[in-house]
Amino acid sequence: MANIKVMASAAFREAYLELLPEFERTSGHRVENSWVPSVQMMTRLKGGETTDIVILSDASLEELMKAGIVAERFPLARSGIGVAVRAGAPRPDISSGDALKHAVLAARSVVYSTGPSGIYLGKLFERMGIAEAIRDKVRQVQGEPAGAVVARGEAEIGFQQMSELLPVAGIDVIGPLPPDIQEVTAFSAGLHARAAQPAAARALIAWLKAPAAAPVIRKKGMEPA
Repeated sequence: MANIKVMASAAFREAYLELLPEFERTSGHRVENSWVPSVQMMTRLKGGETTDIVILSDASLEELMKAGIVAERFPLARSGIGVAVRAGAPRPDISSGDALKHAVLAARSVVYSTGPSGIYLGKLFERMGIAEAIRDKVRQVQGEPAGAVVARGEAEIGFQQMSELLPVAGIDVIGPLPPDIQEVTAFSAGLHARAAQPAAARALIAWLKAPAAAPVIRKKGMEPA
């Protein structure tokens, strides 16, 4: 049986960890997981580090495919951005883009990640014309959930993929971004061009894409691809 190496960003983590044990039990394969922030993962892979499977946003995987690092891409799930406050704190109105803009301006501090959601939010706040006004109270985090910063009381309002906010204790997820400004990110599994265990890696990817995986993916805040 094979030892499969997986390098993944956190957005798909909760669904993946629930699906993995049964795959290992039924296949006999063993899986070694590395949870790496997207920016760091891109640097490491471009620097020559190898793995069998890469789980990342489609945009990042397309970049790796163009560089010849990833050979194939297999869609897994889609995730929207959510909004959270500390558990029990007042819930701002986020029912529209304009309401969210006022909530962000009124907040004492704001946190979001350096991943796809954070990249989008930076551009969104620029379009809203508030980037300069909130610059000094915005914090971007890498390597820990934005929700954890909110839970500790270090930020009043936090943004990240819904799938990354839902498992964080000590916060209230008040909802997804309103439809008029929501950004849905697609996440896929990529087969590394130099995978040591390509057949076993394909078996794991097929397991993650199987119809039986769909309810788990939905439960964890994402939509199956």
